[in-house]
Amino acid sequence: MSKGIYVATIEPNSGKSLVVLGLMRMLLGKTAKVGYFRPIIEDIETGQMDNHISTVISHFDIDINYKKTFAYTRSQVLDLYNLGKAGEVIDEIIKKYKYLEERFDIVLVEGTDFSHENSSVELDINILISKNLGIPVIIVSQGDKKDVREIVDSVQLAHDTFQEDVDVLSIMANKIDMNNISILKEKLSNRISNRTGITFIPKITSLANPTIKEIVNALDGQILFGKDLLNNQVANFGVGTMQLRNYLTHLKDDSLVITSGDRADIILGALQAHASKNYPKISGIILTGGLIPEDSILKLIEGLSGVVPIISVKGDTYSVANAIGEIKSRIYADNSEKIATSISTFEKHVDTDKLSDKLIQFQSDIFTPRMFQYNLLQRALKNKKHIVLPEGYDERVLRATAKLVNTQVVNITLIGEKNKIEERIERYDITLNTNDINIVSPTESEHFDDYVNTLYELRKHKNVNLEMAKDMMSDVSYFGTMMIYKGHADGMVSGAVHTTQHTLRPALQFIKTKTDVNIVSSIFFMCLEDRISVFGDCAINPNPNASQLAEIAISSAKTTTDFGIEPKVAMLSYSSGTSGKGADVEKVREATEIVKKQEPQIKIEGPIQYDAAVDMRIGKSKLPDSEVAGRASVLIFPDLNTGNNTYKAVQRETGALAIGPVLQGLNKPVNDLSRGCTADDIYSTVIITAIQAQDI
Repeated sequence: MSKGIYVATIEPNSGKSLVVLGLMRMLLGKTAKVGYFRPIIEDIETGQMDNHISTVISHFDIDINYKKTFAYTRSQVLDLYNLGKAGEVIDEIIKKYKYLEERFDIVLVEGTDFSHENSSVELDINILISKNLGIPVIIVSQGDKKDVREIVDSVQLAHDTFQEDVDVLSIMANKIDMNNISILKEKLSNRISNRTGITFIPKITSLANPTIKEIVNALDGQILFGKDLLNNQVANFGVGTMQLRNYLTHLKDDSLVITSGDRADIILGALQAHASKNYPKISGIILTGGLIPEDSILKLIEGLSGVVPIISVKGDTYSVANAIGEIKSRIYADNSEKIATSISTFEKHVDTDKLSDKLIQFQSDIFTPRMFQYNLLQRALKNKKHIVLPEGYDERVLRATAKLVNTQVVNITLIGEKNKIEERIERYDITLNTNDINIVSPTESEHFDDYVNTLYELRKHKNVNLEMAKDMMSDVSYFGTMMIYKGHADGMVSGAVHTTQHTLRPALQFIKTKTDVNIVSSIFFMCLEDRISVFGDCAINPNPNASQLAEIAISSAKTTTDFGIEPKVAMLSYSSGTSGKGADVEKVREATEIVKKQEPQIKIEGPIQYDAAVDMRIGKSKLPDSEVAGRASVLIFPDLNTGNNTYKAVQRETGALAIGPVLQGLNKPVNDLSRGCTADDIYSTVIITAIQAQDI
């Protein structure tokens, strides 16, 4: 079952609140712990609550801290977007949502209202949020004042726009003329997949009617009488400027009387009509011009029974009437009548059993890079590890260290002379306090002699003497690796300025490989726009044989599982299936069979071409019975030349973040960096290394 559901729209006044209230009632009927979240709320006055949040949590008595129910106000998001910090917005929203996801069985997430300009930006934000939360979407469209063609076009536009990036669970077409439903069903069935359910909800006039309270708020009115009746609904309104005897004939049920504050005749006549069995009931009276009736009239009104709300507002009668006509009704926490109407309407027209079944059975294949990075950060925080970075003078390493210290995700040791590191921190204008990290220079370390002796004992069979061990231990890579071996650090990340060989040699010499591993291999986590792909081996083994290739695939599948991704392994070649011939294809075919025999639970396909592995259409055309083709998450390259060039091509051409290489098979984690890495690459690799260290 999905842990959340996102309610979105692509236009204003869609009636989204009706759907939210109905869904909340439905979800509470299935589970007791339902959370509520609005990623972005409207700008509100200090000390005030967002109306949507207030309505939902108070009516359904949800035990949740108000500040946990939203992430940003609208203005905050726009400011951050203008500063180029869109990524920070999504990261914070994911963080807030995950907090609720851990505490509730399911979370109802409500998107923005589209009540302002820049609707294209708002649409993109809603799609981006729902995509990165990894939850299905219910789209609310509205048909008020639209003909059939407009409704069909708007529903299809909404569906197609979201469906490109997220899973659309259902579409709810709201405010629909019931006479048009049969033709709408026919036309939309030809436009939209049957898998996406479409529900039609009729326009409920009472929900569209503003209340006296909304009018008071919109016009900044002064309440003279009827404070307890502000939820009276206004079905229509009329201006009282004619003689009373003529005006009385224009009164309708639940009408609002608008007249000048000095028209005592209209005021008293409307009240008498309201009390009379022979005239319709009115909802209230608006007095314009800022005029208040004389004391004698007020006293008379006060003595009448059944007085309706009487409100004094500034402005002339006609401008006030126009302003009232522009008010769009909303649902407030204290308006139990509208809330009840919304819920009953939803339950009458929505097949809640079918909808809840779809939600229970829902399983998303979407796993965005930001979701992946958030999960990594949370895992690393649960068991804080100590990582050593030997290249303490490099600017990128120092910037990554500052970010790691800020998130408090790991403890860091930088190798180098403290004064030189501090000089570079100042030169590069990096916000990093050296008191927050450990800095060590190898030859000045209190452990140096012990490390030298340990290395000598470990390598003397290779003709390493004490003097040689001392020289080797002066090297930052040897010193950092020995820190791990001796338990003074949990892992190491290097390679920003050193070669892979320089980084790995000491690890292979005395960290060594796990007992069930014959070769050390590597993977990259390729963070593409809408998924994480694992590439291996792109950094270590130049030309593995079939047995080695099989071991790389098995190790990569295990690492992928360890990091929360289901491994579907594609053994890549220039041929798919049984058609290709040649030594290179046969090597991949043999490796695939070895994996199937040794680890039959691994989902694997090979040989298979890259396009057939990742593109569903091509995959199904070439290998229609494969459970990997078109949906591979782990891609194993036949040799280093192919793998290294492919990962770099994908990274540069798509802008993907490549985390790695992450090494597999060592007893303790040592990870290599590309010399072209960024500070963000280092940051991510350190977190990966810390998580690997948790499993040792």
